[in-house]
Amino acid sequence: MDNYSRSALNTFAGLVLNRKPMPRPDAPDWGLTSGRALYVVVRGDEILFDAAQNEPLLLAAQMLGECDQGHLQAMLLGEDGSSRYFAINIERLPASTTQCLGSLGVFVPLRQHAAALPNQMAALLGYARAVAGWHSLARFCSLCGHPTAIRPGSLAQTCTNPECGAQHFPRVNPAMIVLVHHADSHGDKCLLGRQSTWKPRVYSALSGYVEPGESAEDAVLREVMEETGIKICDVRYFSSQPWPFSGSLMLGFHARATTTDIHIDETELEDARWFARHEIPALLASGEFALPSTETIARQLFDAWYSPGESVQD
Repeated sequence: MDNYSRSALNTFAGLVLNRKPMPRPDAPDWGLTSGRALYVVVRGDEILFDAAQNEPLLLAAQMLGECDQGHLQAMLLGEDGSSRYFAINIERLPASTTQCLGSLGVFVPLRQHAAALPNQMAALLGYARAVAGWHSLARFCSLCGHPTAIRPGSLAQTCTNPECGAQHFPRVNPAMIVLVHHADSHGDKCLLGRQSTWKPRVYSALSGYVEPGESAEDAVLREVMEETGIKICDVRYFSSQPWPFSGSLMLGFHARATTTDIHIDETELEDARWFARHEIPALLASGEFALPSTETIARQLFDAWYSPGESVQD
């Protein structure tokens, strides 16, 4: 399987959508209030769902009912030939509009439902969550400090200061995540760590943000050394995953360890251990050890090392 095919299998990836901005945002056949418009409503990490059907509620223009559409500030996501999709971030709306939209369904955490959704729907909702998150952080112009407003028919924010008028576009934060492994006389082992804020007993691949002046591979070497004191080589790209909850693009790698003595940075990790391939089934069965959830690229990296082409049952 090539890298592109692997990336398409990652939750939140593989979205098939024409993201080109609208040349005419007020066009009657494609505009905000047309019959082709569908709205994804976002509140923090939550998405508006249909409570009865337990599925995402994509609002058609007529479903907005009595909600004040003049305050919607919908962000264009793109179109697929039959519908045009917009994201509505309720964090910047008046309370009356927020309450009106919230009354149409129930808000549920996207991450808890993402793995069970069809790939394209999960990717669309993840995209909406990512741009809504950036939207919440881009409330003011970084050049002059004046408030920003959505530029109709795009994702851009425009400075409302007429003497500035700067255009601001969503930013993606590159991050790396790596499954480190090595083999000795006792068999194959992988290096996993955990943070104190995670669910009990969950161990995962090592990760961190790519810093200025670094390549992704540079960041892999640095993060593994800083967090565990392990030296590595043979850094190989695996696949990538957009991670909407932090506005990141997770760049996944495998790497081989050249040293094995762990010296953890306790400000970064609570624990880090080598896990032998043959010990993992028993550890999972006993409950002493838990894997990252299936919607994460961390799990894809682990599964590819543990049993290529086959997901681990936990």
